[in-house]
Formats: sequence, C-alpha cells, structure tokens
Amino acid sequence: MENVNVQNQQKLEEKRLHDRAQRGKIIRSTVYYVCGTLLAVLFLFPLVYMLATSTKNESAYAADAGSLMMFLPDFKNLSAAADNYGKVFTDYGIWKYALNSVLYAAVIIVLNIVINGLAGYVMAKFEFPGKGFFSFIILFLIVVPVETSIIPLYSIVKVLLGLKGTSSVLAVILPSSISIFNIFLFIQFFEGIPKEYEEAARIDGAGSLRIFFSMILPLSKPIVATVATFCFIGAWNDYLWPTMVLPYAEEGAWPLYPIQSALTSIQSIQGITTGEIMASLVVTSIPIFIVYVVAQKYIVQGFGSAGLKM
Repeated sequence: MENVNVQNQQKLEEKRLHDRAQRGKIIRSTVYYVCGTLLAVLFLFPLVYMLATSTKNESAYAADAGSLMMFLPDFKNLSAAADNYGKVFTDYGIWKYALNSVLYAAVIIVLNIVINGLAGYVMAKFEFPGKGFFSFIILFLIVVPVETSIIPLYSIVKVLLGLKGTSSVLAVILPSSISIFNIFLFIQFFEGIPKEYEEAARIDGAGSLRIFFSMILPLSKPIVATVATFCFIGAWNDYLWPTMVLPYAEEGAWPLYPIQSALTSIQSIQGITTGEIMASLVVTSIPIFIVYVVAQKYIVQGFGSAGLKM
C-alpha cells in the first residue's frame, strides 16, 4: 500500500513538473513571437513609408506628412504612382543602370564561384607546404576592413593596370571576383564532403578539375547559392568603388555606373519630387528582396553546414 502511495506521489510530482515546464515553454514562446513581431513591424515601417510615398505626388506627400496617412498609399490618385515610376524608367533611365548592375553581378558571381571555389577546394582537400600559413592569412584577412585596401587597389587598377575609360568595367569586376570570406565558406563546406567520393572518382580516372566541376560543385548547392546571393547583393549595393573607377557618361552615351551609383545622380536632378525619389528606391530594393526570398532556404543550409565549424 505504501509503495502504491509513493508511486502515486511520484507521478503527481512528475506531472506537476511537466506542467510547469510546459507553461514556461508557452510563456517563452509567446514572449519570443510577440517581441519578434514587434521588431519586424518596427523595421518594416521605413519600407512601408517608402512604398507608400512612391505612389503620391508632391501635394499629397505634403498633406500626409506628420500623420499616419504617410504610411498608406494614395489609392485615390493611382495615376501619380504611374507618373513616378514612369519618369524613373523613361526620363531618368534607371533601367540602364539596373541592367549594368545585373551584368556586373552575373559575371562576379560566376568568377567568385570558380575562383574562390577552386581556392577553397585546394585548401580543404590537398596537402602542400605552407598550407598552415595560408590558412592563417585567410583568417587574418577576414577581420581586415575592406576600406583599408581601397586606396592601394585604386592605384593598382588605375596606375599599374591602366584600366581607364571603357576598360574601367574590369576595374569593377576583377577586385570583386576574389573574396576571402567566400574562400573561407567554401573551405568549411568542402571539408565536410567525404573523401570517399573523390577516391571513387579518381579510381574511375577523373582528374582534380573534373572532380571539382562534376562532383564537388553539384554536391555544394547550398554554399554555392549562399555565395551567389551574397555576391549579387554586394554587386547590386556597391556604390563607393564603382563611383571611384568608372567614368561619367557623356551626353547620349550608355552609362557605365551601376544602379546604386546612379541613385545619387538621379536624386540630385533639379525638380525631382519626393515620390520619384522613393520610386527609384523601391526599384532598387525589389531585386534584393526577391533574390533573398528565393535563396533563403539555401542560405540557411549553407551556413548550417559550414558555420558549425567556424
């Protein structure tokens, strides 16, 4: 009888502890989601304001300033939105700069995957003299700010290589083709690929380059997508370096500036309205949003597999 009472008391105690743990879990989850939702709404306010203002003419913008209406589109006068976006594309030619950014990003992505991928493959899978030293240099350069190399890099591309005029496009692409951080990501990911795959391929007569392009890269879709996404975002958002190395387009000539560099020129045009400025910002923000949403799954997988070893 005493054993039965003891067992019942143990069960009640276990149930009480379980219920307490469940209540604590529910409370933590509630606080987590409430705080996350509030922060998300807070960070979305500037984007909502930008989108809403892009649909208004100057009088509607002035009338709504300082009230909650500034966060709502002007549904009564949708022609104003059409005028804003129409001027951005036709009068200011933002599509030309967007096309430049897409072309720059496409070339930079391909070069990054090939060059940095090969470097990461060599560092992860091969043994050679000085490997430890190069590993130290990679880790050291990751923490060095990029801004410290801008002036020496400018001297190299302008003085040593002589990239001027139309050839300045190479000055935008070549420095962005090598990324120490991307090499590090590739190293971490490739180290997790079993060596048995390579050994089986070498038995079949495959060389190192064939193994890399036909086996390693197909197995590395998450990290390739992660690197490609970061390269696209970096190329799309690049402003300072292209402004330094690219020449200003003459009247009637095709501009070489990417879209972020063009925004400064567009916003300084005399007579441009706030709605047109916001419309140009919306145009530059949409591709980043689309790319990130599409590649989000691969980014999580890439950092989940490579980041565990950081």
